[in-house]
Order: sequence, then structure tokens, then C-alpha cells
Amino acid sequence: MKEPWYHPTNKNELPYIFLIFSLYISQNVGKNSLFHSVRFVSHTVKYVFHTVVFIFHSVKQRICPGIFHFIQVHAEKKPQRRQKIHKNRYEKHLPAKHFLPSGIIIHIQHSHYFIYYYTIMIFTAENILMVGSVLIFSGILISKTGYRFGIPTLLLFLLVGMGFGSDGLGLQFNSASDAQFIGMMALSIILFSGGMDTKYSDIKPVLTPGIVLSTAGVLLTTLLTGVFIFYISNWNQTNINLTLMCSLLLAATMSSTDSASVFNLLRSQRMNLKQNLRPMLELESGSNDPVAYMLTIVLIQVISSGSSPDFLLIIKDLLVQFFFGGVIGYAMGRFSVWLINRINLSNSSLYPILLLSLLFITFTITDQLKGNAYLAVYIMGVILGNTRLAFRKEISTFMNGLTWLFQIVIFITLGLLVNPHEMLDIAAVALLIGVFMILVARPLSVFLCLLPFRNITNKGRLFVSWVGLRGATPIIFATYPVLAQIEGSQQLFNIVFFITLLSLVIQGMTITKAAKILQLDLPAPKEGNEFGVELPEEIDTRLNDLTLTAEMLEDKNRLAEMQIPKGTLVMLVKRGNEFLIPNGQMELKPGDKLLLISENKNKSAD
Repeated sequence: MKEPWYHPTNKNELPYIFLIFSLYISQNVGKNSLFHSVRFVSHTVKYVFHTVVFIFHSVKQRICPGIFHFIQVHAEKKPQRRQKIHKNRYEKHLPAKHFLPSGIIIHIQHSHYFIYYYTIMIFTAENILMVGSVLIFSGILISKTGYRFGIPTLLLFLLVGMGFGSDGLGLQFNSASDAQFIGMMALSIILFSGGMDTKYSDIKPVLTPGIVLSTAGVLLTTLLTGVFIFYISNWNQTNINLTLMCSLLLAATMSSTDSASVFNLLRSQRMNLKQNLRPMLELESGSNDPVAYMLTIVLIQVISSGSSPDFLLIIKDLLVQFFFGGVIGYAMGRFSVWLINRINLSNSSLYPILLLSLLFITFTITDQLKGNAYLAVYIMGVILGNTRLAFRKEISTFMNGLTWLFQIVIFITLGLLVNPHEMLDIAAVALLIGVFMILVARPLSVFLCLLPFRNITNKGRLFVSWVGLRGATPIIFATYPVLAQIEGSQQLFNIVFFITLLSLVIQGMTITKAAKILQLDLPAPKEGNEFGVELPEEIDTRLNDLTLTAEMLEDKNRLAEMQIPKGTLVMLVKRGNEFLIPNGQMELKPGDKLLLISENKNKSAD
């Protein structure tokens, strides 16, 4: 077998690294300008990092074999004119199907030579497991720091993926089909989990405006944004040239608010809102993704066919997707409740896994029947969330953890997929489109959709307009034109990614402030109790906790002397860090916390 032109041995490369570093120091030390100082610091950090990676490489046989190999340092005559060095010139030398190029060419402008070296990464099953774990670990640590500054957690995961990607530390991931598959799994779990957390009693007052926003609102946003994109594509100053159908396709991929971002922000910030805005926003974000998906698929079919759009056929396809998605989602939701409540499994940990299998069965069957699979899993989640369900605590804990995992995975994956330097070419036009969507298209569609609903004030409508967050969903939908090989689809993908970043930065970081400015914020409702005790749903009771004050104990300070309502019992008493089993003669003190168990009102009335 012919030896590759690079040398994977590690005995000769380290002197070259220090040679590069010393040459750089000799060229830059003594220059006092701010530019040279900043450049010197950045390159120093870069060389230190690569030296650390090299040291890691030297013990690769013990830690993780075969991750990094350093290509032999190469020097070439410096050209007369400054030119950019691309890594593509080296990819043709790499052995096919064995090595994936990774990293950045590190080059030094010496007086007569460019000197640089290059790294490649070899992926094995063990390496993928390690790299994936490092990415998730890094994302969680960075998100903890960013949360203190009000930065959306999911934005940080996206930035972690970009930082480790092709223009960062060099991980190469360019498979749109793999990203789409991961995205479908993630989005189905996120929508299902969001549906389970949606209580019908909460969304009932805002059911109609929520549905109007998720249907008519998406259509209006698509039309307004699509016409604007088509209009500016004819400008000489812009570098895009899109037909009306392609403009509408680009708008459709971005027309829905992202369920992962909205659920995550509203719940992680423990935000409650006046005028029932929170359940309405969660209902909209959970139910408008299917509508945007249908528009995206239909427009791709129209563009791929090359014929003029048949609006009757488009309406028929939309109705078929709505019908099968709604019917199958409802039927599978009822079947899942019946099965989980009646099947007797030996281990309670199997119930969440059973439900997860039913979730993917629902998604697949609906998709095969040309229905809207995302709508089906959301409706299935709503049915399960509003029906008495055995082992709900175990199922909820499992689904919450799985939702977080897939949110992290999909945002990091999408961050790895994009090449940030490619967004520079479309930054100006993407910024223009993003500002139009945030300040014109979204507010105008929201105000028109909510015009018949007088109970929502203008402040409420303005806030709903501002919570038009984009996230993973538009980026996932933007992979569909890429896989369908629509002309200019890569440019569309980069525009969607740029606008997603813009939305998460501008809107995601200011939602809490906007609610306070508009005087719509409320204290978050208390969840659970101070004791951390939960009861099975089969027991038709509720738990509450009560903190005693001096006024409550002025006349009577024994438990038997307190006026406790009929049907209520004191289960535990918490005094400081100590838990006490109560009896009638127990002497109570100010600051004691009582755990109360009560019959539900409908049961006590009977």
C-alpha cells in the first residue's frame, strides 16, 4: 500500500510548531499598534491550543487512538500579491474514505515564505462518542455561564457547534440528510413533550386566537416576507436573484416560531404573563411548525415540477396533511392512554420507553400516509397530557430529560453543519430580511390575526409579535430544499441560519425585559411543594404546603387546636432542615412548614 504524503509520526512535528511560533514572534514583537497587539494575542492562543492538541496526540494510543495527525509542515515561496490559502488544495491528497480533513491552516507570513501546517481528524466509533460527549459537556458548561447574562441557552449550544465546526476547531460535518434525520427525531420529541405539558384548562380561553395565529399567522408571514424577498432580489445592491416561488419557499421555512426556543425560554426563565399570553404562545409555537412544514413541502414540490402552481391541488394537499395528522394523532393518543393504563409491566421504567416507541410509530405511520407527522405527535402529546395516565411522574421525568438531550444535540449539530464564513456573502441581505420579519411581517400578521379578539390589548399583541423566535425548526426545514436540490438552496440555508442567529440574539435576550416594559409580567406560579413529595395520579388528592406565622399561632399553638378544613390532613412538618412526623399534641412554632394532603373538591362534594 502506498504511503500517504503526510507523516503521522509525532517525533518531528513539534519542532516545526515551535519554529512557526518563534518566527511569528520575531515578526511581531516590537510592533506597538493595536492591530498587531490583538493579532499577536490571538495567534499566540491559537498556537498554544495546537501545541496542547499535539501533546494530546502524543499519548493518543492510551487515550483515544487516531484522532489527530499532523501533516508535515510545508513552506512555499511568498507570492507577490496577498492571496488566501484554502484547505481544499490539500483535500485531493487525502486517502479516500479514510480521513476527513479537519482544522484550520495555520500560516505565518515570513519575509519570503508562507509556513503552515494542517491537521486532520480520523473518525471512529470511539472518537465520535468522545467528541459528541465533549460537545455536550462544553455546551452545558457554557450555558450555565451564559444563563447569568440572560443569553438563551439554545443559542449557546448553537454557538458551541459553530465553534467546534469547520471554521472553528475544525470538526467537519456537512451531511444535510443526517442533520435532517436528527432534526426530525428531535422536533417530534420536542413537540410531543410540549403537547404533554400543555393543559387544556390553560389553553381553552385562548384556543381560538392560538389556532388563528398558528395557521393564518404563518400564511400571512410567508406571503409578506416572500413578496419582500422577491422585491429586494431585483435590487442591484443585493447578491440574490430569486423567483417568486423560491422567495416564498425561503419565507415558508422561517414562517413559524420555534417550539424548542419558545418552550425553553418561557419555562427556563419561569415567566408568567397576563392575559393568558403564555399558554397562547406555547400553543402557537407547538401548532404552527406543522403548518410551516406543509407549506415548505408543497412549495418544494411546485418548484421541482417546474410547472405553474395548481392552487386547488395545493389546498387539497394541505387538507390531506391536516386530516391525517389530526385523526392519527388523536387516535394514537387515545390508544396510548388505554394501553399504558391497562398493560401491566414488571418494571415501571419500561412505560416511558413504550410511550417513546408509540411516538415514533405515530410519526412514521402519519408520514407514510402523507399526513403531517409533526401535527400528529403534538396532538398525541396533548391527549396524553390531559388524561389520567399511569406512571405519569416516571414518563414526565424521562421525556423532560430526553427533550433536553435532543435540544442540545440538534442545536450543536446545526452549528456544526453551517460554514460561518459562507454567511458573510449573504449577511447584508439576510440582515435586511430578518429586520423586516421582526419589525414588519410578524407584527403585522399578529395584529391582523388578533384583531377580532378584544380581550387581548395592544400591549399583549405587541409582546406576541416580539416572541416570534426562530430556532432549530427553520434551519431543519431549510435542509429540505438542499436535499431536493433546489437551485440556490445553499444560499437559502445560510440566510435562514443567519436570521435564526439574529432572532435568538435580539429577541431571545430581550423577552423578559419586553414583558416588564409592557407591564405584562407576573410572578411565576409555584410548582410542587417545599417537601419534594409527589403522589401518584391515581390518588385523587392534592398536596399543598403552608408556612406558619406568629399571627396564626397567637391563640393556639398545638396541631389539634388548629382549625384545619375537613378532608385535609397534615402529613409532615418541616422545621429548619428537620422533618417531623406530626401528632395532635405537637407544639408548632412560627416558620414551621406543613405538608397538607386534601381531597379534590369534586370528590369532597360527593
